[in-house]
Amino acid sequence: MVISMIIVFLGFLSLLKLPVTQFPSISPPKVNINAEFPGANAELMIKAVVIPLERAINGVPGLKYIDSDAGNDGVCTIQVVFELGTDPNIASVNVQNRVAAVVNKLPPIVIREGVKITREESNMLMYVNIFSNDSTLDVNFLYNFADINMLSEIKRVNGVGFADVLGDREYSMRIWLKPDRMLAYKISADEVMTSLEEQSFEASPGRLGESSGKKSQAFEYVLKYPGRFTNKEQYENIVIKSTTDGELLRLKDIADIEFGNAYYDLYSKLNGKPSAAIVIKQSYGSNASEVIKNIKAKLEEIKKSSFPKGMDYQIGYDVSSFLDASIDKVLHTLLEAFLLVSFVVFLFLADWRSTLIPAIAVPVSLIGTFLFMQLFGITLNLITLFAMVLAIGIVVDDAIVVVEAVHAKMEQLHLGPQEATKVALKEISGAIVAITLVMAAVFIPVAFMSGPVGIFYRQFSVTMATSIILSGIVALTFTPALCAMILKDLHKHPPKKNWLNRILTGFNDWFTRVNGSYKLLVEKIVNRRIMTFMVLILFCIGTWFVSKKVPSGFIPNEDQGVFYAIILTPPGSTLERTDEVALQLQEIASKIPEIKSVSSMSGYEILSEGTGANSGSCLINLKDWSERKRTISEVMKDLEEKSKDIKGANIEFFPPPAVPAMVQQEDLNSGL
Repeated sequence: MVISMIIVFLGFLSLLKLPVTQFPSISPPKVNINAEFPGANAELMIKAVVIPLERAINGVPGLKYIDSDAGNDGVCTIQVVFELGTDPNIASVNVQNRVAAVVNKLPPIVIREGVKITREESNMLMYVNIFSNDSTLDVNFLYNFADINMLSEIKRVNGVGFADVLGDREYSMRIWLKPDRMLAYKISADEVMTSLEEQSFEASPGRLGESSGKKSQAFEYVLKYPGRFTNKEQYENIVIKSTTDGELLRLKDIADIEFGNAYYDLYSKLNGKPSAAIVIKQSYGSNASEVIKNIKAKLEEIKKSSFPKGMDYQIGYDVSSFLDASIDKVLHTLLEAFLLVSFVVFLFLADWRSTLIPAIAVPVSLIGTFLFMQLFGITLNLITLFAMVLAIGIVVDDAIVVVEAVHAKMEQLHLGPQEATKVALKEISGAIVAITLVMAAVFIPVAFMSGPVGIFYRQFSVTMATSIILSGIVALTFTPALCAMILKDLHKHPPKKNWLNRILTGFNDWFTRVNGSYKLLVEKIVNRRIMTFMVLILFCIGTWFVSKKVPSGFIPNEDQGVFYAIILTPPGSTLERTDEVALQLQEIASKIPEIKSVSSMSGYEILSEGTGANSGSCLINLKDWSERKRTISEVMKDLEEKSKDIKGANIEFFPPPAVPAMVQQEDLNSGL
């Protein structure tokens, strides 16, 4: 009994620390490299930045493949994917060393902007829209408020690997040069850039009267310089050129200066309203549910402390919604399976004392399994919970064997519960060990499978094997103690004749008759080998035909309550044209009752996380499963049918992958 108490105690402690995920992490380790080359197009980015970096990274230990993406916005992303089992920390260091060796060969402006190397999960954890019901708070304010006041707080949440506001709408001073004026004054763009660098800069003038060690000074003054220009007037008065006569050519003479944004490369909207979109990804190996819970608490804290009046946020995508709903269903199934097993045991043993013993022993084995899940680095996910549901029907067998053996000794030898338990345990100990080892041997070899499928089966097999082995230990230690304390000799003290006992007795008599009939049938056909083999062959052929007709797949797609729409307008289309298509799609989607909200991103393609004026994405969030009658597939087909009349764009709809971080999308058109 002490052993079982230790198992339960350690199991509970492990349960509190186990990460909760939807499925085991089967995505290989990835290292992302981001570089910026302002003003460059995709072709120049590939030649000047992507190719030198790829050549340097190629051959890094454990490398599987490299996936690169460059856009006409001067931004490129290189994703370095490693083999399963590679240490992500070592992989990140190796990539960083390779990049450092070649960074000096990149254009100076790229070096100035910085080459960023990050290591986070590739799948999106959350998508948050910041919007305002007050029309005076425009999208520029929303973006910069999120960038200045929210991003730093979100990034400090433990487990957040990446957080960014989509687009690049930072406040900046925009200088629109006038080519005709520049031609008249014979001024080039390089001269303007040189003047900006020479007159708007940070400097440290030092101090006056600093001690020299030779002669003391009366006072010491710290000199201050105002630094870079901060308003429109200062930039307008920058001197571009001067003559010997004292004439000055200022920047305002050849350009228009305005306070605006660095780029206008993305339009983000929530249900047609301008918004700032924050994308959040988790760090490698973090607990998704815990991270999302902490992010939500942080968002509420920021909202209460610093949000202006009329400003609010809405979570457009949240991995935990489907995760919590799925795990809740599995936990209900786990409870139902336990109650069903207890009912079946009671139905056949016809004694509540005998039923109570397996009902107490089974949870000990299941709770103890959590300890080994933590030791083997297994998460609490749908696969391991399914294994525990299946394990309930297996681990109960050992307890039933002990209980029935004790009952048999009490009936045959007329012994008390304690003496009968001792005698029974001497006879069945070897059988229990043999049963446990045979059952565990069925699942243990599966743990040695390799690849993504092997990770799934490994977690399943380890969960099953450990619960079975623990059930054997419990059957040899805890169950006999319960039998000695709880069981009662029913043969000396028969149960009272009531309606329940009559039902149980009638069921057991009927089952005995059925068992006898089955025994007679087996005795008749056991020697007819030809018939037996013919039936076996027919079953094998039938199984083969049925398996050919049943669709196959890795993990079936489920209704996760959200799906994507990818918008592609013809090459050369402007961002405004793409945004117009997204608004039309939003308007159509808002009339479908099952759709809760639509977040659009014009200029951003959510599949590859690339940017481009002729691409856009919509993240369509459905209402709770209890509030809608149609499935996600039916809603997608309805929206696809209603949006086919939108001209000048190709729109594709697809659900998120069944397994997070898996790139393959079954419903994605190959032409995309």
